[in-house]
Amino acid sequence: MDAPPERNALTGSLGVGSIVFMVVAAAAPLTVVAGAVPVGIALGDGAGFPATFVICCAVLLLFAVGFCAMTRHVPNAGAFYTYVQQGLGRVTGLGSAFLALATYTAVQLAVYGYIGATLQGLVVHYGGPELPWPVYAVAALALVGVLGYRNIELSSKVLGVLLLCEVGIVLVFDLVVTVQGGDAGLSTAFLKPSEVTSGSPGIGIMFAIASFLGFEATAVFRDEARDPQRTVPRATYLALLLIGGFYTLSSWALVSAWGDGEVVEQAGADPGGILITTMTRYLGTVGGDLTQVLLVTSLFAALLAFHNVVARYAFSLGNSAALPASWGRTHARHGSPHLASLAQSASALVLLGVFVAAGLDPVTQVFAWMAGTATLGVLVLMALTCLAVVVFFRRTKADTRLWHTLLAPVLGLAGLGACLVLTVSNFPLLIGGSTSLALTIEGVLAAFFAVGVALALARRDAARATGRRSHPTHSPLEETV
Repeated sequence: MDAPPERNALTGSLGVGSIVFMVVAAAAPLTVVAGAVPVGIALGDGAGFPATFVICCAVLLLFAVGFCAMTRHVPNAGAFYTYVQQGLGRVTGLGSAFLALATYTAVQLAVYGYIGATLQGLVVHYGGPELPWPVYAVAALALVGVLGYRNIELSSKVLGVLLLCEVGIVLVFDLVVTVQGGDAGLSTAFLKPSEVTSGSPGIGIMFAIASFLGFEATAVFRDEARDPQRTVPRATYLALLLIGGFYTLSSWALVSAWGDGEVVEQAGADPGGILITTMTRYLGTVGGDLTQVLLVTSLFAALLAFHNVVARYAFSLGNSAALPASWGRTHARHGSPHLASLAQSASALVLLGVFVAAGLDPVTQVFAWMAGTATLGVLVLMALTCLAVVVFFRRTKADTRLWHTLLAPVLGLAGLGACLVLTVSNFPLLIGGSTSLALTIEGVLAAFFAVGVALALARRDAARATGRRSHPTHSPLEETV
């Protein structure tokens, strides 16, 4: 019997929990605690750094108010660019779509570099062969590709298990430190304005806001949600609060474990290894070894989550005539955007090959450059979304609630604007490179946005379908009838 024809509409029954698992996994919480938190402590506001997560979470909650209010008025799964298009028009919308593709591709490449280096070190540590890091990165890419090709429910289950493991080990550490106390008791620095504003708080906020990357992707899974108008807003708020609470608690526990003064010195001396060292001190050798293993699974979970996000952006653009139409089809059996997923895997493989041929270091160059690129791109996209929310509701009067449609989005835009200014001014530090490299990356992001704008201007049909939900494909015969 012939297989059923392919469709171009995503369907599913994802609940709040499944979507939260995917977006929190994209944030890679263990990776943030192991990597971003020590750097934020060392280069930012020291022992007061945990408070920066509270500040950033508050700004993003303001963003989420308008984002969620507009969800019911955005009928398909394009996330940022469909919101921008509804508020600021088709041209700006398609420009933001291509910016989003570049942004999420960059963060995925960053994680491929990090997981390749981490797996390489872990295998050698336990007596295995010393293989080049790209071998491990490509192996991870292959596994992600297989899972991304299949039904989204499978990905959500895998991410759920991995996320529970990585969060669990850190929460055990947090509990032990809270009960046992650190060398100097429990830190209260994050409650003192003088400590929070000490050092370089702007740099601290920059690293903290970068740690939330991925929470906004809830809307990407709109078409696969059980009840989009309820599921997406609930998942957005819950994911944001869980991520913010986890980062604040865990960074405070790390500070408390060493003491306010000592933690800055230790984080500066060994930013990449302080968490493992601390885990070993409080949870023993087994706890330290387990954390190293779970760091790998945390990175893999982030890879899978961002792969699904990029594939769904490409799927939506395929349905909007902005990218090949075949990318906008779904698999007959899995219901997944399988061709968009394959295209994403292929592009990641090619770009990894370019990085390897250029001889780039997987952590100090691939990870640092690409993670910085993604942070800058997402901040621009969120700022555009806030502006789009305000313009949309002022123009349409579809919702007249003042807080949801004006005050919160404007305050969110102001906060995101401040974060964007801090990120741009400190961008060379964020990417660990030079000013010329920073300008090059900013130019590349601007170029992607410009390509989308040019395509929208050149082709009137491009992105027109982003304002409606995808429909099943018709055959040429049906179209002529």
